Amino acid sequence: MQLYLPIAEMAVHAETILILGLGVGFLSGVFGVGGGFLTTPFLIFLGIPPAIAVGTQPSQLIASSTTGVIGHWRKRNVDFKMATYMLFGGFWGTLVGSFLFKLLKHLGHIDITISVLYVVFLGGIGLSMLSESLLTLFRRRRGQAPDKKQTSGWKDRLPYKTNFLHSKLYISALLPITVGFVGGMMVSVLGIGAGFLLVPAMIYIIGMPPLLVAGTSLFQIIFTSAFATILQAVNNQTVDLVLALILILGGVIGAQLGIRVGKYIKGSVARIMLATIILAVGMKLGSDLLIKPSYLYSLEVQ
Repeated sequence: MQLYLPIAEMAVHAETILILGLGVGFLSGVFGVGGGFLTTPFLIFLGIPPAIAVGTQPSQLIASSTTGVIGHWRKRNVDFKMATYMLFGGFWGTLVGSFLFKLLKHLGHIDITISVLYVVFLGGIGLSMLSESLLTLFRRRRGQAPDKKQTSGWKDRLPYKTNFLHSKLYISALLPITVGFVGGMMVSVLGIGAGFLLVPAMIYIIGMPPLLVAGTSLFQIIFTSAFATILQAVNNQTVDLVLALILILGGVIGAQLGIRVGKYIKGSVARIMLATIILAVGMKLGSDLLIKPSYLYSLEVQ
């Protein structure tokens, strides 16, 4: 069924967008990521203008992350105090990112900037996650204990130490605030919940127990995504509600399915799967930037 998107000013197949929303919601439930790193590139592949894809995507993250958090909250896998500190940084990051997005759009560089940033972030994060996960899996099969990294160092010298009882941590409040700030920036500039960045950062930088990471990450993503959606609609007029509603419908259903499947997937295997998906999407975006298109020019009615 063809639907016309008033803000994107184009017609799309509703079934294709719905399936995309289902897939993203499924990933949200399984891996604890918002899924925007996958939705935004695929919307671009379908011909949605990058600015509209980035502006609309956070609204879908709200729905998929909410359903995911409900499932994790029932299992007591959400550290609300940690999420609150991350939210503080996330709101400021979202605000800064929104004005940066508006500046790039005004200069006419927003489309190429989005594509290049996606290639850099997806390639870097995907490679680091894949190498770390494969090394851990290899050591376990050989019966070797994983390397114990020193917890002392620069993190222990940071001020404003705070107790996070649910995560059993005593760390500087600057760590979750900074991680949240970077996540908020990425929500505004790239239209992603930044779960693929937040999840590793919460494990390896903050030091949270892996069991609590997914639920806490999704809880933080809900509010930064809502704030980003409001800013994009008011400042940049890049939120297409028709597109958002289809994505939300698919995301809500997919997230619940993902939560049920996620408990059967081991942590190391899940990280390898997520890293492979991230790398595949990054390679596709990179090839689109480098390979000469079939049609060099297109005509549009402005």
